[in-house]
Amino acid sequence: MPRPRKSLISLSDTPYYHCVSRCVRRAFLCGKDKFTGQSYEHRRQWVEQRLLFLGSVFAINICAYAVMSNHTHVVLHVDKNSAMQWTSEQVLHRWHRLFQGTYLTKRYMHPEERKTLSAAEINTVEATANIYRERLYDISWFMRLLNEYIARQANKEDHCTGRFWEGRFRSQALLDETALAACMAYVDLNPVRAGLANTPEHSPHTSIQRRIQSAKLNQQPRQLRALSHASSEPSANTLPFLLEDYFDLVKQTGRQLKSDQPLQPTSNFFLLKKTGLSPEDWAWLIKNIETQFNNRLSLAAVHKKLKCRCPQVA
Repeated sequence: MPRPRKSLISLSDTPYYHCVSRCVRRAFLCGKDKFTGQSYEHRRQWVEQRLLFLGSVFAINICAYAVMSNHTHVVLHVDKNSAMQWTSEQVLHRWHRLFQGTYLTKRYMHPEERKTLSAAEINTVEATANIYRERLYDISWFMRLLNEYIARQANKEDHCTGRFWEGRFRSQALLDETALAACMAYVDLNPVRAGLANTPEHSPHTSIQRRIQSAKLNQQPRQLRALSHASSEPSANTLPFLLEDYFDLVKQTGRQLKSDQPLQPTSNFFLLKKTGLSPEDWAWLIKNIETQFNNRLSLAAVHKKLKCRCPQVA
């Protein structure tokens, strides 16, 4: 029996989650339908733009994403602490970028009209803002506003109605640094693994391509949660590993996926040093994140699976 969403997303366990949405039947999110010849490639841009827009509104950071032909992957970080520090005005400003709000919240956002509100009306607005605040760090609301928007756009273009996605979305809690790094690499390398791109740099509509393009300008994309630099101190506002290490990880893993040759880790290849995973174990993990692990992923779970799996399983 499926578990309720509230039991799958627990911020006391981890702020990091891998979310996957898949289309129903033979519906095409993107790509080209080989039966009709119709191309849906332009929809990749719909998804990417909507995803990055929501990341600018919610207290939810985008760590990784990949827009595939009939599904999307996102790795999200919930920043509840930031949301709790927003004023009611900041909350309402963000919410009004998504919805019209109520009659009172709209009046509250105009300084002159706010002066005319009674104490009871101000209390009502603040109570409403607290409801909106909770929604703005809620992954379910984030994914809902992503998927509903794309479904409406696609159904309008296809001149049809009805369900576009299989369900709401699947979520996977990433409980430690290993799980986070592995899942981000798994998401970023989806086009390479599917044979749609030769390298991460040439994987369109992925976070890794966006990161690489920004790195060439000695920058990091502001739409994504930043990675630390070796020259700077670790920060609570960045991912828990270095930009250089992550690029090395994705580059080496991508080569392994294309050539089926073992990884050749460099001397600072952080993941294998920290986890004790062999290159073969790492390759198995990257290939089996979705099939072998359900709702929770951790280094302990990986070691448990590796002990149990048959030697012939690749």
